[in-house]
Amino acid sequence: MASDQEKQRHKAIGKRIKELRINAGYTSYSKFAIEHNLENKSVWRWEEGLNYTIDTLFMLADIHNITITELLKDIE
Repeated sequence: MASDQEKQRHKAIGKRIKELRINAGYTSYSKFAIEHNLENKSVWRWEEGLNYTIDTLFMLADIHNITITELLKDIE
């Protein structure tokens, strides 16, 4: 079972994923999913801090033209 610290870290990553989407001009995760050929539920889960992998994070960094380091910036 995940510790409280791990849960908070996952939530922070999800928040960052959502922030990147919104900053890219996508007001809904559905539109983002459609335009990038992703599953709606997957994007929603990632933004909730759930069910992402390191490959998911690299893919999202590529979509947003940032590095994985920038994606994870300020997450402790």
